[in-house]
Amino acid sequence: MLDSRRKFIKQSAIAAAGTYLGTMGSTAKSYGNIIGANDRVRIGVVGFSDRFSNALLPSFLHHNKELNFDIVAVSDLWKYRREMGTEHLKSKLGHDITACRNNDELYNIKDLDGVIVSTADFQHALHAAEAVNSKCDVYCEKPFAETMEDARMALKAVKASQQIVQIGSQRRSGSNYKAADQFIKEGKFGDITMVELSWNVNQPGRWRRPDLVAKLKQEDTDWKRYLMNRPFEEWDPRKYLEYRLFWPYSSGMPGQWMSHQIDTVHWFTDLKHPRSVVANGGIYQWKDGRRNWDTTTAVFDYGKANDPNHGFQVVFTSRMHNGDERPAEIYYSNGGELNLNTNVVSPVGGLTAKSAAAMNMQANLLPEMKLTETVQQVAASANTGGDNLTSAHMRNWMECIRSRKQTNAPVEAGYYHSIATIMTNAAVRTGKKAVFDEATQEVMVDGKPFKY
Repeated sequence: MLDSRRKFIKQSAIAAAGTYLGTMGSTAKSYGNIIGANDRVRIGVVGFSDRFSNALLPSFLHHNKELNFDIVAVSDLWKYRREMGTEHLKSKLGHDITACRNNDELYNIKDLDGVIVSTADFQHALHAAEAVNSKCDVYCEKPFAETMEDARMALKAVKASQQIVQIGSQRRSGSNYKAADQFIKEGKFGDITMVELSWNVNQPGRWRRPDLVAKLKQEDTDWKRYLMNRPFEEWDPRKYLEYRLFWPYSSGMPGQWMSHQIDTVHWFTDLKHPRSVVANGGIYQWKDGRRNWDTTTAVFDYGKANDPNHGFQVVFTSRMHNGDERPAEIYYSNGGELNLNTNVVSPVGGLTAKSAAAMNMQANLLPEMKLTETVQQVAASANTGGDNLTSAHMRNWMECIRSRKQTNAPVEAGYYHSIATIMTNAAVRTGKKAVFDEATQEVMVDGKPFKY
């Protein structure tokens, strides 16, 4: 039933698009009107979180009328957020919203076409697999997975389905990032020799939810269902609402921040994962009971596994006690740098004639140029609204649901950033070098699979 409905949606969208293109004077709103009510794509919300309400929902609302999408239900284990989400969505969409106590109830809804997953970090892969197994398309927030077991299971489920999956790596829908990808792939930049990534804040309250923690009572949620496949721990509202501070519910900095930035490395180079990772850091400032570090430095070796003489280094640094949240991404080559903060390619640091002459070499300097005139700014915080990148990324998912084409950030993008994230966490947890076994698809430390 759902498959035939999706076929109808696709065919209707193609017909509508043809009508739209044939009437070039039509507006974007009129395109939405061409598509009939029976063609409306019905979306459910898995987790009424801050990220959903402050960024994903505004992005959805930028496009839903034009593309004839609707939200019909919200699933949240916590009674307070479930009721708040129902009322908030009703006020935004102008109709009743079905409140679901869990995802079993959600997937029993007739003609549900897709879901937006914005739950706890460790749940994303599990919820994505659950959705595709229920024949729903998925917009899945990153990090995709925090263990290789979850990553492999979810990848297999998605690949065995015919569902459209968009991983929430919104840089892949940014015009300046697309321009950087093209510039590097065309060979104009030269070989990458180094990448510097950083993400710094000065926020003792980042990822803290003290007011919400005070509201949360165990009887108003389902702690066992929340834990999913994680080891049982006694009820703790902080681990439920401030999960980003507590392994194994989140890796913190690697999963939240590094997963965005390391994804661009994989995208620009077509490399799937690091060859090795080492990391150092600790909880130096915010001693509030958290398990995850407030300061991290991770060093990656990238390159082809069978070519150890060629490659490059990536350094990710992050601190939570000094910084103004301007995530930095700078790519270096022998000829200069590509700076995704300034959107500029420049000869800064490139091989000058003077330096080259000592070795009878030629100067190697990149031209000074802008990657693109239009820069879509990265909204780093979950509380910054429907920023341009997320809005473009949400639209790409919605369009792909209709066309059944591949999204900008398919499931493989999530799988590969998860490998890097899990390798980083293995180095963090063991203090040793982490590598990856291609044959077994396992993160390895000291010749053994890393287990949390």
